[in-house]
Amino acid sequence: MIKFGTGGWRAVIGSDFIESNIRRVAAGVLALARKENKTETPIIIGYDRRFLSVDAAKWVAEVLAEGGIEVWFLNRSAPTPLVMHTVKDKGLHYGIEITASHNPANYNGIKLFTDEGRDADVETTSLLEELIEEIDAVEYCDFDTAVNDGKIIYLRNPFNKFIDDIIDLIDVNAIRERGPRVLFDTMHGSGTYPLQVILHTARCTVDTINLNKDAYFGGGMPAPTEQTLGLLKDMVIKGGYDFGIAMDGDGDRLGIIDRTGRYIDANEILCVLYYYLIKYKGWKGAVVRNLATTHMLDRIAESFGEKCYEVPVGFKYISAKIDEADAVLGGESSGGLTVRGHIHGKDSVYAASLFTEMVSVTGKSPAELVDKLEEIYGKHVMVEDNLRFAAEKKAEIMKLIYEDKALPDFEKEVVRVNYEDGCKVYFADDSFVICRFSGTEPLLRIFAESSNEETAEGYIKAFKTMLSI
Repeated sequence: MIKFGTGGWRAVIGSDFIESNIRRVAAGVLALARKENKTETPIIIGYDRRFLSVDAAKWVAEVLAEGGIEVWFLNRSAPTPLVMHTVKDKGLHYGIEITASHNPANYNGIKLFTDEGRDADVETTSLLEELIEEIDAVEYCDFDTAVNDGKIIYLRNPFNKFIDDIIDLIDVNAIRERGPRVLFDTMHGSGTYPLQVILHTARCTVDTINLNKDAYFGGGMPAPTEQTLGLLKDMVIKGGYDFGIAMDGDGDRLGIIDRTGRYIDANEILCVLYYYLIKYKGWKGAVVRNLATTHMLDRIAESFGEKCYEVPVGFKYISAKIDEADAVLGGESSGGLTVRGHIHGKDSVYAASLFTEMVSVTGKSPAELVDKLEEIYGKHVMVEDNLRFAAEKKAEIMKLIYEDKALPDFEKEVVRVNYEDGCKVYFADDSFVICRFSGTEPLLRIFAESSNEETAEGYIKAFKTMLSI
């Protein structure tokens, strides 16, 4: 059964991510468009640089074209935010990106976007799953024939408006005056071209690593974590760069390496950017984070008389709350963020551009910016553990957490427990621990934050002991 999680449908290549299932998903989208009476606008299809992505994009296009919907097909690999931007900018009802984002190389998947370039919400994906299950046979045409007949249209220069809109949102002159030297780890991903254009337009000196297409991502994970950015760290130090930038496979997650080699994680990126927009650029407004993201954002917002909103995991919830509260920024500890006035989804091309502006305007290194916030708001250390378990154990774990509502003995006061998305335990000192199942991989994720690493690790150990994992 094809199921859509927090980041679309993802599956192992050759097992579930196969031609017949990909075409079934496409047929489901076609049925969805007909059911919602939204067949009058084209559907844009993009794809990343993973194995089978181009083929899968063509299989999807063939089904939609045969069903009478005009298809806009990108003429090169593209990051997810570009597809979202095009849906919003052109007033389309749907967009599709073939990607498994930061998942291992043996995965691929499909992301669906709806009106205004938003991640498809739970109601939409649930309906799509039902429609897919009802499909008996899938009709499709030949790709090249459909191109010749004008049913599938190659988009020329699809990056122009996306890049221009980001340039309009950042202070290019400030970056030009500072002239930072940047090392960009593309992680063999699809976000390479637009960020290079933007940084070169701003007169940055930009060197790149891992630029080639590699379906195995160099043997590592296409996620910008401290563990995957060892080469970037070494080269930033040896090359004397001001900082390093890394993006995941489809350009919606960001990692930063300071000139000293220090890794700046997603929580720290969120905090310094929100502080910069409020303190330096004079913006007004709240901030949005998910349940597994740092509480330092709460402290920053409070200090400026603003509010921090907490939502479930899934960027669709963040973008919806940004609109509702007219918030300045929203993001998650896994590395994605967006800013008011841009698209309704994660965009690391824009985030990296804004980060470069911030470093240029403040004259401070990324590490100095983070250290300054810790001086003001205290230290917030987050620890994460991803646990694999036998398939038959999942029901047992779910019963223990959600039905029995069992909690470890943390030996300290628990203020409240939230079961909105997993199990999040809040403590009196504003530390927390959250245990939840991944929406994209067969994992149990545990995040804990405290003023020190030892306490945070203790929370995770307590949960692991209780669950016998």
